[in-house]
Amino acid sequence: MNINLKDRLNQYSEKHVLVIGDVMLDKYIWGSVDRISPEAPVPVVHVDQTNYHSGGAANVARNIHGLGGQVTLIGLVGDDQHGELLKSILKEDEGIEFKLLNEDSRQTTVKTRIIAQGQHVARLDWESHSNLNNSTLKLLKNKISESIEDVDAIILQDYDKGVLTQDLIPWIMEQSRSKSIPVYVDPKKKNFSLFSSARLFKPNLSEFVTRNGNDPDLISAGTLFRSSNNFEILMVTRGKDGMSLFLDNNHVHIPTKARAVHDVSGAGDTVIATFTLNDICNADPIESAGLSNLAAGRVCEEVGVVPITIDSLTDIINHHFD
Repeated sequence: MNINLKDRLNQYSEKHVLVIGDVMLDKYIWGSVDRISPEAPVPVVHVDQTNYHSGGAANVARNIHGLGGQVTLIGLVGDDQHGELLKSILKEDEGIEFKLLNEDSRQTTVKTRIIAQGQHVARLDWESHSNLNNSTLKLLKNKISESIEDVDAIILQDYDKGVLTQDLIPWIMEQSRSKSIPVYVDPKKKNFSLFSSARLFKPNLSEFVTRNGNDPDLISAGTLFRSSNNFEILMVTRGKDGMSLFLDNNHVHIPTKARAVHDVSGAGDTVIATFTLNDICNADPIESAGLSNLAAGRVCEEVGVVPITIDSLTDIINHHFD
């Protein structure tokens, strides 16, 4: 891979990405295990520390910011202490502009990961799945309209927590088309059909198979799915097997290039952020996919959800291509 990262970093800094989707608070409980509970066959975790990070669509914004890009984040939190904590954490990431609306009836999504000796022991989720009420939908559209005039790309990050609804998605797609802004989508299963004409559509293999049937021929299924939905690029991420890229009736398989995988949490966020930034810098789609694959491999070397940075991306590129 022959790119000048210094020049590319300068290009990143000139680009502005709007991220819209489900934000969440990531809570980590770190500890150690030295015995099994006498009450049930489960480990007893001795807690050493607890910390918090911004997650979900907010982690996508962190990845854009980590690579030096400009980013605006739009999402929804509950009117609760976790929502306020998430906002305070985002304020610490100077350079991330965020516009998070509060909805009284909603609970801020919190994912609590319990980690002992570097391994996930359990994950506890607090979340709402209810659709937006009409007043919140109107406010979200207003926030998006205010932000969309000054961006080079839109990322739609759907975790099926209620923000990207069947009312909001078509409206965003129409707004983007009218302004010739490319849209990059990280979907969940139920809204696949609403993202027609996206620049990039990035399901994982499980999501793709669930929506398209267990066709043993991924190449033919992917080629047909891309053309049927008028996606410019379809990327099916496949975990340890890398990713499959479909574009212009061609298929390219990109194998994983991780040195050591410790935690895959947040890797998909890194993929779409890295691909988007490179694509709007006019990189070849195969190069953009290759860089996003390297970036995901790098963040998987860390425990916990860790965004890519220009230094960590440079590190893994140098490791594989020096």
